[in-house]
Amino acid sequence: MSNLIVIVYPTEAKAEEVRNKLFGLQREYLISLGDAVIATRTEAGKVKLNQIVNTTASGAAQGSFWGLLIGLLFLNPLIGVALGAASGAIAGALTDVGINDTFMKELSANLEPGKGALFLLVQDMTADKVLKEIEGYGGTVLRTSLDESKEQVLRDALGRASAQAEAPAAS
Repeated sequence: MSNLIVIVYPTEAKAEEVRNKLFGLQREYLISLGDAVIATRTEAGKVKLNQIVNTTASGAAQGSFWGLLIGLLFLNPLIGVALGAASGAIAGALTDVGINDTFMKELSANLEPGKGALFLLVQDMTADKVLKEIEGYGGTVLRTSLDESKEQVLRDALGRASAQAEAPAAS
């Protein structure tokens, strides 16, 4: 079963830094991510989603391949590529992989402009090692589907980093 975790960072760049760190941990088999999206809100109030998979481009590429193959069979590969790319792009745009886009936009509508919300769909993780790696980045837990004890461990780990960042500023 996957768990949803949403953490708000002071900037989009900080959220991107944490996402890249998690991708590194995924290569070390410490975490398995189903999706990792960064949401920001512009000054105008529009929510932008920075997703790792562009389903429209992926669909167009797959459609082009299959269109070329079918076009070769019917001796008209150019039309096959064009029709395949168009239908693949449409199918890709209509496909929603991972976390629901509407849910992310609704949750991010209340973000302060400039902040970045990192949406994670975690399939599996070695929690103690992952938390140790990301606790230095701080952040505020906005929402999770974790049980209360695991959520509190996450909040405490991120809270320690926030407290350490504020301590030198107070001195």
